[in-house]
Amino acid sequence: MHRRLLPAVVAVGAALIVAACGSSDDNTSTGKASNSKAAAGGEPFSGAKAGEGKKGGSLTALASGDVDYVDPGQTYYAFGNMIHYAVNRTLYSYGPGDIDKPRPDIAASEPEISADQKTMTIKLRPGIKFAPPVNRAVTSKDVKYAFERAFSANVPSPYAAAYFSDVVGAPKKLGAIKDIPGIETPDDQTLVFKLTTPSAALVSQALAMPISTPVPKEYAAKFDAHQPSTYDQYVAFTGPYMYKNDSSGKLVGRKPGKSIELVRNPNWDPKTDYRPAYLDSITVEEGNDDAVSSARRILKGQSLVQGDGTTPAPVIKTAVQQDKDQIALIPSGGYRMISMNSSIKPFDNLNVRKAVLAAADRQALLLTRGGKMIGDLATHFLPSDFPGFADAGGLKGTGADFLASPSGNMDLAKKYMLAAKKEDPSLPIDANGMWTGGEKLLMVAANADPGKKTAEVALQQFQKLGFNVNFRTAPQDTLYTKFCNVPKAQVVVCPNVGFQKDFYDPQSLLDPVFNGKNILPQNNSNWSQLNVPAINDAMAKAAALPAGPQRNKAWGEIDKMVTEQAPAIPFIWDKVPTVESANVRGVVNEYSTSWDLSFTSLK
Repeated sequence: MHRRLLPAVVAVGAALIVAACGSSDDNTSTGKASNSKAAAGGEPFSGAKAGEGKKGGSLTALASGDVDYVDPGQTYYAFGNMIHYAVNRTLYSYGPGDIDKPRPDIAASEPEISADQKTMTIKLRPGIKFAPPVNRAVTSKDVKYAFERAFSANVPSPYAAAYFSDVVGAPKKLGAIKDIPGIETPDDQTLVFKLTTPSAALVSQALAMPISTPVPKEYAAKFDAHQPSTYDQYVAFTGPYMYKNDSSGKLVGRKPGKSIELVRNPNWDPKTDYRPAYLDSITVEEGNDDAVSSARRILKGQSLVQGDGTTPAPVIKTAVQQDKDQIALIPSGGYRMISMNSSIKPFDNLNVRKAVLAAADRQALLLTRGGKMIGDLATHFLPSDFPGFADAGGLKGTGADFLASPSGNMDLAKKYMLAAKKEDPSLPIDANGMWTGGEKLLMVAANADPGKKTAEVALQQFQKLGFNVNFRTAPQDTLYTKFCNVPKAQVVVCPNVGFQKDFYDPQSLLDPVFNGKNILPQNNSNWSQLNVPAINDAMAKAAALPAGPQRNKAWGEIDKMVTEQAPAIPFIWDKVPTVESANVRGVVNEYSTSWDLSFTSLK
């Protein structure tokens, strides 16, 4: 349903952290931000400032694989987004530095939202045209059709139902492409969304996702008639760049697993866009399976940036020590945690869960991902600099005593275990606060590092309280689809789960993971199966609030409520490392957690 965090960062280790802490040089001559805070585990390397690039030249991005989809109705993951926002325009989008809210893109201004939060009216910017072979102006009907096709079986969007099911008449199940009466087009430059619930605050931010990319029905319908749609091979673009295509629109610039060739869109008008689009062309070179070699090639080469994947630990260490102005660490807008199933004994007992958190050495868990260089120690769930983060307590945390000690507090853990015993004398807890039950608790972990290492450290922390754990490993996709996402699998501990933003709204990070109403038989992301009526009700009320300080405060309070329930051990707010060549003036996009190809240039 959402972009779940993947085990993408190889553990860096204490040596890198120590080496990094000695670095404090500035690189103001290249427009780079100071690296001193990043080296100390604070602000990330920020890359170049937007809007100061030089026109011309060609850039190559090195990638191991291909984008998930070119079709805007289906693309979802970070690498797909990196390319998508260079070749397409959405109603709203996040430019570099935009973390509070998206800016108008195809839309001419912010949406006009009714007082009851059930109607959104959006005016479109004139003068935006589709690339060849469509060659006509974008209209509101193109955006309406984009949504209608995304609810179909032929173009199954991974998130249409999650964010847009409140639109009046939105299909409840996948089928043929149908009219959605709740999306109205009174004229070519006006869109109106009618909602069944007061959910405009959330839905309006979701309009920045690729689903709102216009799709010309008269051109795409013949491709959408196939199952699956073949529009993925014939997309009509609206951004400053486009996949190289032929006269029929076929994307000859995409060779899956080998390369992507982006060229200028001849119909793009810079007067209608906030993107500077400095580069003449962009090539993605795929099949670079050796992450260490490709990252080193980028650092030592010319006109190269990292595409998909992540920068391996040895290269991060080298870059921090020797090439500080060639690496960026981008906050992921997410969190990682060790979840406990609150529907299964003994973790149905709040005091037992609090005991686990009190005993947890979160510093050790943080080190399995690379330490402070690769993320801040999480003290609750809403991540650093995210709406609601400060309202939930910021870096200091919510004030929960069982999260006060980053390295764990066994005396406090004992206190909570004994409190659980007093509450329920049948619990097998001895006078020392140790669990003495013989039943094995199922923990399913990733079978590869760093996820496996994180799970092994977590295993030790459960064992030191006396828990008997049945430790199993599985590939990351299987871990989700067969175990942690399936309640009937009866997994007690999921040590490799977490959530990453779809956009900058706190509801999108807390509601799917901790709302009891979202516990599903399949594709369940409420891994702890937390179902607290007071939290569910607070979420329902907060969801109806308009975007702004009041909404952020409400969700910050919900973060505190969730943290107090101790459903999981939060241990890291990730940063995504990515590298560039010395002659590249790379600008990062915090939303896509990648280089922003429409702002990046050559020196």
